[in-house]
Amino acid sequence: MGNIDLKFYVSILLRRLPYLIAIMAVALLSSIAATFFTSPVYSSSAKILSEAPQIPAELARSTVPLSAVEQLQILQQQITTRDDLLALATRLAVYGDSAKQPDEDDLIADMRSRIKFEQLQFDTQSRDQGATVFSVSFLAGRPDMAAKVANELAAMILDRNQRQRTDRAGSTLRFFNQAVDRLSSDLNRLEADILKFKTQNKDTLPESLDFRRNQQGSLQERLISLEREETDLRTKRGNLIATYTNAGQFAGAAPVTPEQQMLADLNRALADQLAIFSETSPNIKALRARIASLQNSLLASPSKDGKNDDEPASRQAGPFGLDLQLSDIDNRLKAVAVEKTSIARAIENLTRSIAGTAASETVLNSLERNRQNIQVQYNAAIGRRAEALTGEQIEMRSDGGRFSLLEPATPPVRAISPQRRRIVALGVMAGLGLGLGVIVLLELLNKTIRRPAELAQLLQSQPLATIPTIRPPSKTHFPNYRRHIAAMLVMGVLPLSPIDGPVSHHGIGHAIAESGAGLNVSLIPVATVAGGRV
Repeated sequence: MGNIDLKFYVSILLRRLPYLIAIMAVALLSSIAATFFTSPVYSSSAKILSEAPQIPAELARSTVPLSAVEQLQILQQQITTRDDLLALATRLAVYGDSAKQPDEDDLIADMRSRIKFEQLQFDTQSRDQGATVFSVSFLAGRPDMAAKVANELAAMILDRNQRQRTDRAGSTLRFFNQAVDRLSSDLNRLEADILKFKTQNKDTLPESLDFRRNQQGSLQERLISLEREETDLRTKRGNLIATYTNAGQFAGAAPVTPEQQMLADLNRALADQLAIFSETSPNIKALRARIASLQNSLLASPSKDGKNDDEPASRQAGPFGLDLQLSDIDNRLKAVAVEKTSIARAIENLTRSIAGTAASETVLNSLERNRQNIQVQYNAAIGRRAEALTGEQIEMRSDGGRFSLLEPATPPVRAISPQRRRIVALGVMAGLGLGLGVIVLLELLNKTIRRPAELAQLLQSQPLATIPTIRPPSKTHFPNYRRHIAAMLVMGVLPLSPIDGPVSHHGIGHAIAESGAGLNVSLIPVATVAGGRV
């Protein structure tokens, strides 16, 4: 601070003050003119209230799970599309009815810059609860136009919000209706396939497997019983014949051959084995094969008297009582043989059906599994369709987070632009800065020596003394006021060169004498100062 010559700088500022005042005046007048020539801009906004769902979500949930902010963002994108903005500008004559209209691209960009969406109150409770307030504003050159467009935008938001929510709920319901119809068709088709398969494979169904096994066991027991009965009947028949033969009452009766006795023994053994083993046992199969072979051999070999051994005894000569008993035994043997054949055929069929049950069960399980899966999907779709139907009713009644107009837009009284006070203040500040800059520039271009320090720097020697300018009384106050007034008259036009002119070529003393710095410098050892006052 000690090296700064404040007095010198203040003197410069005072000497250049007319220029500063002139530039500031020009800037002030320019800013005032700009405020008057700039078209006013009015802004009007409408407020929209987003209410929470009227029905608690625990009781009935809406099918439009979008928050108020998300819905507004979607509507904002839909409303600011090219077609909608063109239609809005044409319908409300935003750019007047003149034939000269801006290009579509410029019109779209200008309309988008004028529309503003803003959230005024944020949801502080949760995503689905609490009210939210939005504002939609529009900028226009006329107050009524700004309010008119803002109200139209608010009406578009309300209408599209309601239509959007209803459409979403309707789309959800239609989707689940189609899903239910499709699953119902698949379920009917699978049930028809299952019924057809069960009809075609009714003998091998797994649900009747236990019954068939029990029936097979019963038939096997019955077959064993018949085998025993047949053996007993044949033994009884042989004993009767032997008894009457030994008593001499049955002459000509052929004795029991070894083959017949062996056949009886094999039948008895077969009956005993069937009580232990099943029909598929190798022992049973071997016994049946031997019995069949022995019966065939007996039928093929003729008897000694030319008669068949299997011919009933009643046909041979004998007492009446013997014939009667043998006839009963033979009839019973025939009935047993017929029943055995039927039982064997039934057991064979049951065995075949039991063996085929595994394959039928595999196919049937696959069909049942598919039917159960589709049934689960069908039940879920039925439940969701009921929820979708409830959600559609909620949206149709506007009970699920609806938008409502809280405050319509009104024509504003004051314009938001231009802000005259701010522009004027900025003009004054700009003039001040520009004026200071011009003064600094002038002083940088001015090479006149005005201080002893500058003279010492130029001469590379310290002067012994300096004598300040001694002005006559008539020039003490405002010595250059004429030049300053002339400069003020041409204000607004910056001088390209310093008014004080270049440094005089008549000598350092003349330059000091012509400068307005208020100091005249004299160098005592120097005698070449021309025109000086030393």
